Amino acid sequence: MTKRFTGWHMTAILLAFFGVIVAVNFTMATFATRTFGGVVVENSYVASQKYNGWLKAAREQETLGWKAKAGLDADRRVTVEVSLPGAVVTGYAEHPLGREADVPLKFIGVESFRSHKPLPAGRWKVHLLVRRGAEQARLSETLS
Repeated sequence: MTKRFTGWHMTAILLAFFGVIVAVNFTMATFATRTFGGVVVENSYVASQKYNGWLKAAREQETLGWKAKAGLDADRRVTVEVSLPGAVVTGYAEHPLGREADVPLKFIGVESFRSHKPLPAGRWKVHLLVRRGAEQARLSETLS
């Protein structure tokens, strides 16, 4: 003999169904709030007003023809290879999710530079400013 399908069975099915949906939503919301560190730009309107200036600066930087490549050595110090003599390199490293404080970087060397401080473990976005006289180039690299 089979059991009858009653209102209690339907109640249990509905509670289980919506319980799974609520649990998944809370889980996804928790992951979302723990992994995104904030906004990309503070004010998108102001950023849009500066966009053409950023494009012009990028074109000017390309005309310089400077080549720079950033990396990490075995001690997790930032290394920068620059294709021009007499350049000065400065910069900072920021955690992509904003969980760690920015790390200021000072470099020593000529054409091949190495930072004074090592970076903490993890992924970092390194922003570099390469200058020679009045000319300058800005570079960004993601290092792990």
